[in-house]
Amino acid sequence: MNDAASDAAYNVTAAELRQFIEQYEHLEAEKKDIVEQQKEVMAEAKGRGYDTKAIRKLIALRKRDKDDIAEEEAVLEMYKAALGMN
Repeated sequence: MNDAASDAAYNVTAAELRQFIEQYEHLEAEKKDIVEQQKEVMAEAKGRGYDTKAIRKLIALRKRDKDDIAEEEAVLEMYKAALGMN
């Protein structure tokens, strides 16, 4: 490869690399904004008297499969019964 072709290949690669990096940085900034918005939502819920710890648990449960939740709850109930906690 001659120097001109090598320089052209380098410039295209550098430009493409810069594009990937800038796109990633943009997504990082968006993610930071979303996290701030989530904090604001929780602060508003707390201000209205809701238990944010319970809300976070509900959000986590909604992400899970219903069968997994049911199985976990059944095992928990069985263990509580074994310890006389019912």
